[in-house]
Amino acid sequence: MATAVEPSEPRTPTTPLGLPILSLLGAVYVIAAIAAVFYAVPAIWSEGVASAFSGLGFASDLARWVVQIVAFGGLLWFGKTLLGSSPVKGVRGGIFLTLIAVALTFFAWRWAALTFESVFAGLVVAVVVASLAIKLFMGKTGAGWMIAVEEQGWFSTAGYKKSLGVRARRLTILGILLLGGTGVYSLYFQGSLPTNWVLTLPFENTSSVTILPDANIAIPVILLGLVLWCAWRSVNVPTFAEFLIATEAEMNKVSWSPKKRLAQDTVVVLTTTLLMALFLLLVDLFWGWLLSTNIVGVLPSRSGTEKDKAGKAEQRAKW
Repeated sequence: MATAVEPSEPRTPTTPLGLPILSLLGAVYVIAAIAAVFYAVPAIWSEGVASAFSGLGFASDLARWVVQIVAFGGLLWFGKTLLGSSPVKGVRGGIFLTLIAVALTFFAWRWAALTFESVFAGLVVAVVVASLAIKLFMGKTGAGWMIAVEEQGWFSTAGYKKSLGVRARRLTILGILLLGGTGVYSLYFQGSLPTNWVLTLPFENTSSVTILPDANIAIPVILLGLVLWCAWRSVNVPTFAEFLIATEAEMNKVSWSPKKRLAQDTVVVLTTTLLMALFLLLVDLFWGWLLSTNIVGVLPSRSGTEKDKAGKAEQRAKW
């Protein structure tokens, strides 16, 4: 016997609370890793290892940088291990957005505290900004942003249709590297970077804090790493990768002229341009002469112009 089943209304998926919490924990791990690389390693090095490299100068700094890079790689690998092979969808984008929210909260607090010369005013602004960020990330809009940022592929090493549009992708990567590399080169050799990145704080006992030690070296290295990563990931973002693939496909349909024909066409274009320039020069001279004659008189005559110049020269000589 057939029974009628009342269709159920589709339910709107709710935002899992695990995504904001995992994003917050991931942001805490990233901040701790940055502190370990840029603060803990140099402190341990200066106290226990620097004496062994005393007198070597640049070699000591180079060895410390190598240790920092190795520590960064190890912490990055450990973080990927904690995420697992199949992390929660949107957690990487959530970590990125949470870090941005933390930075905005910190700088908003610092700005308000220094502007109003009150730590309490800075605390109020920081609480407001943090509350708005928490409300956003705990809702559906924040979860949608996290998932959307991650789906763009900026936090994944996987390629997108690697065998298609190879030449267009390589040229795009080369262009990004040239632009970014020249910018980093200019920034480094102009000497505009400080030795240490120090921020002023509105405290009586602690008036400043070092955000990034060895900023004159660390900032170019970080920027160069970001340029390399953006160059690689930009050509693997699905939307932009499809554009490059379609561009190369259209370029392959173009019928290019042979070398001999190209040389002949170039000679024709240059000759035509030269003849047109000579023709326009002759026309300009003719009309200039015709319009400056006594018969037409539209333009001042050349003899009159020369007399005016001579008169002005005589007046200057008198003065």
